[in-house]
Amino acid sequence: MKHPQTSKARRASWQARPLKPVAWASSLALLTGAAAVHAQAQQPATAAAPAAAPQSLETVVITGIRKSLDSAVTLKRESRGLVDGIVAEDIGKFPDTNLAESMQRIAGVSIDRAASGEGSKVTVRGVGPDFNMVLLNGRQMPTSTINQLNQGASGSRAFDFSNLSSDSISALEVYKTGRAESPTGGIGATINVKTARPLDLRERVASIGVKANFDGSNSRLPDSFKGSSATPEVSGIYSDTFADRTIGIAISGSYSKRDSGSNMAYTQGGWRTFTPSQSDWGTIPAKPATGTDPITNRPTGLYSTSVDMRYSLTAIERERFNGQLTLQFAPTKDLRFTLDHTLATNTLNKKNAELSSWFNFSFGPTTFTGGPVASPLIQTALFPTNDHDLAIDTGVYGEKSKLGSTGFNTAWKVSNALSIDLDAHHSTSSTKPNSPYGTYSTMDLGLFNQGNAVAYYDQKLPILSLPTTAMDTSKLQLTGSQFVNNMAEQTVDQFQTRGTYRLDADNKLLAGLGFTKVKNRSAGYNNQNNDWGGVGSKADYANVKVYTESLGGFFSQIPGSNDPRLFKDFYLADFNSLHAAAVQALMKSKGVTQAQAEAYFSAAPDYTSGNDWRTTERSSSFFGQWDHAFDTAIPMNVSVGMRYESTKVDSSSQVVARSGSTWGTQNEVNLGNAGTTFGSKSGKYSYWLPSIDWDADVVDNVKLRASYGENIGRPGWDQLQGGVNFNSVANAGGGTGSTGDPALKPLQSKNLDLSAEWYYAKSSYAAIGAFYKKVSNFIGTSTTTMTVPGLTTPIGGAYWKAGAAACGANPQPLCIRNYIFRNYNGQPGVTATSPLTDTEVLGTITGLASDPLLNFTVTKPSNEAGDNIKGLELNFQHMFGNSGFGVSGNYTWVKTGLKYDNTSLSTQSALPGVSNSANLVGFYEDDTWSVRGAYNWRGEFLAQKFDGAGNNPVYTEAYGQVDMSIGYKLGKSLTIQADLLNLNDGYIRQHGRAKEQLISAIQTGRRYLIGARYRF
Repeated sequence: MKHPQTSKARRASWQARPLKPVAWASSLALLTGAAAVHAQAQQPATAAAPAAAPQSLETVVITGIRKSLDSAVTLKRESRGLVDGIVAEDIGKFPDTNLAESMQRIAGVSIDRAASGEGSKVTVRGVGPDFNMVLLNGRQMPTSTINQLNQGASGSRAFDFSNLSSDSISALEVYKTGRAESPTGGIGATINVKTARPLDLRERVASIGVKANFDGSNSRLPDSFKGSSATPEVSGIYSDTFADRTIGIAISGSYSKRDSGSNMAYTQGGWRTFTPSQSDWGTIPAKPATGTDPITNRPTGLYSTSVDMRYSLTAIERERFNGQLTLQFAPTKDLRFTLDHTLATNTLNKKNAELSSWFNFSFGPTTFTGGPVASPLIQTALFPTNDHDLAIDTGVYGEKSKLGSTGFNTAWKVSNALSIDLDAHHSTSSTKPNSPYGTYSTMDLGLFNQGNAVAYYDQKLPILSLPTTAMDTSKLQLTGSQFVNNMAEQTVDQFQTRGTYRLDADNKLLAGLGFTKVKNRSAGYNNQNNDWGGVGSKADYANVKVYTESLGGFFSQIPGSNDPRLFKDFYLADFNSLHAAAVQALMKSKGVTQAQAEAYFSAAPDYTSGNDWRTTERSSSFFGQWDHAFDTAIPMNVSVGMRYESTKVDSSSQVVARSGSTWGTQNEVNLGNAGTTFGSKSGKYSYWLPSIDWDADVVDNVKLRASYGENIGRPGWDQLQGGVNFNSVANAGGGTGSTGDPALKPLQSKNLDLSAEWYYAKSSYAAIGAFYKKVSNFIGTSTTTMTVPGLTTPIGGAYWKAGAAACGANPQPLCIRNYIFRNYNGQPGVTATSPLTDTEVLGTITGLASDPLLNFTVTKPSNEAGDNIKGLELNFQHMFGNSGFGVSGNYTWVKTGLKYDNTSLSTQSALPGVSNSANLVGFYEDDTWSVRGAYNWRGEFLAQKFDGAGNNPVYTEAYGQVDMSIGYKLGKSLTIQADLLNLNDGYIRQHGRAKEQLISAIQTGRRYLIGARYRF
């Protein structure tokens, strides 16, 4: 017996399914041949098999939460392969204020949060942001992200969703399975952000919305840092058609300003990990032959020690503008031209204050946990003379990002069987300084009256305990400073063409080709002044403005903030006041002009003397795909395709050369700048990527799916750069550097997906899915040791050996340096700048020609074997009849063999971002009210493979957040809206190899947006 759904009805339903929006088209030769075949074979449509025109998701007028969910369910149910999405409740009204936070509602999608607590990047099924392809209306988008501390860009390919407002977005589509017609790069997912098209809308749309943003994190800042208590958001959209719907215009824009804060306790220097047999900078002292051992629970295996403890307060002012203009012309119903331009600017200005203690590994009583990696619960740094410097850092940051995209599309329905789509766009993204001091600037004001420091790691908040250290302006002096100018820019030029040819009601051919050229540049200059002995005299800084605040009050939500052991004060120095005093002190002490002094304390205005990396990536592709609907008792569909992708990479670089070393402090060897050097490298690769999607409606409301596809994920831009970049600061163990390799192969992922979906009632369904990804060519890191001719280090030289012999077993840097100054001051390379009787003699020891060459450990990316990622996804959505109530939720479990081994000191091929996640959303909606509540949770995951100390993991602990939105309609046109975010006031915590090894604990705050939207 036939299935109740007749083959005729099934075929009509199949024909009505929307074509996928990814704009790939066939080559002109193939299309010409297909047109000729069609001209010979075309027959008039019969009543039994009408030629149904493709339908588009955007033709539905979205009016509320339930309609939005209906459209998302339709997208999921009718798509080939596994596709999830979110559709706007109304044009100009997306469910969330942030696109990334919207996507975390989708099963398998997790977000990475910025320091402000706002979602910025997405991880899909355990695959991190760098390996998810983001499209805007089917087009690859450029991205530009800079490092604050290091020179140049971050190297990431991840798109930062915080740059895009959600106001003009009509839908988000997340394609989780690899398909021949989809562009490469998204081994986790391909994410298509869709904007409104006027000719797809059936009515004029005109609306304006205003909101006031109240950010609780701003109220947790010091008074001198606080921004406005309420900041504005304004958005509007206008869309209409003219001349009998042959001309369409849509224009949208949004402006928002947000004043927020980010309070963070962290370690910048990271955690150094050793075996008991090692003796190095950071290792605990050997067990004394007699007397009490200062080390309790002395480690017998791997152990770690911390370098510093810091408390940082950052005021963030973000100003964002988004705009889009779309023009459409359809001279006939079968031909449509679309021209659009998207503009997004995002300006970030920050003020930072920091209180920190650098431990210098002067170990006192220290207590360790057990293994497998022992960590200090209590670590003491001894400074018995009470003249160590408590650092009072102050900084100013500024950057401005700009995204611009201009695209042109032609959609031509040549006949009932043949359609052609041509698409081209030119898109740019840039991030540049927005401060007279550069993208990042910080000045370190030392308070030279600190005694012993005790660090406690038995609370969620790390506890720094100091003896009473009252503010004494007579003991303030500027030490180090850093001014960094970074920029990143990227250009994408892309042409895509695609053709669709319907052989008959059950068969369709798709073919297309594309060309993409991406030019990526990152440049930077780091003006780091290691004046740890001080600039000028302490008297020069007596009038610097320094405020005293209560330290614990800035971290009230993190357990441990009320610990009585916590140092009670937070000192905040005014940046402008300190900068002015430093300029005057340098003029007086060095006899330089004011212009010279201001240049010393500023960022270089250009990038001619810094690092400058430029990479061009050219890709060409073509694909072919056959879609077939089976005329059987059980309706089935299959899509079989093949994609060919070829890429050539050319990378050139300008890097800073190093010469001359100076041992200026106990733990730092500073390297001189010897101008710049230039180099270039190239690489190329090509892949055949097959795909197959199958689905079957086993009964009316149950669908089974199976998919197999292969995809690639390209290396980060920093991994492709040429030239060797040597860092400007080394230590007793030597220097460090990095280089890239344009010949790297991309990650290759072979993906298998199985799912079952039960649509048991209107707008209600339950689904279970399993996925397996076999990832090869994983990009790890290899290291090599090299030297630079003529670049020596005083560490290990004749002076150093004499000092080490005089200081006895396990000599410390302080003892060796004091010995050298007291015995060799005035000899070649040795210059003391403080009395030789001081507890710590200050000065410099320069590398001589007779000293050993400085060894550099240079890291280089390399391809490795890889492993697998597998997981399960559970989804449900239920509407309680016509009551207006509904609930949806999902849970994703992910597991991978690409784990980090905490007990290994080697470089590892672990995969960051792999975590379980869950979401639960409930809502109520009627003609007047619209209420939605959501809880989003993400399990612990590996965030990075390197901390401030080097090859050490950084884990982000599990995090959950509660959000709510409430809407109330006043008549047909006016809606009052409230968005309530982070209602549980959560905090974000990261740790190293053990829970006690705190990397950071970040507290933000609740956020409330109250406003109104009027539709004309």
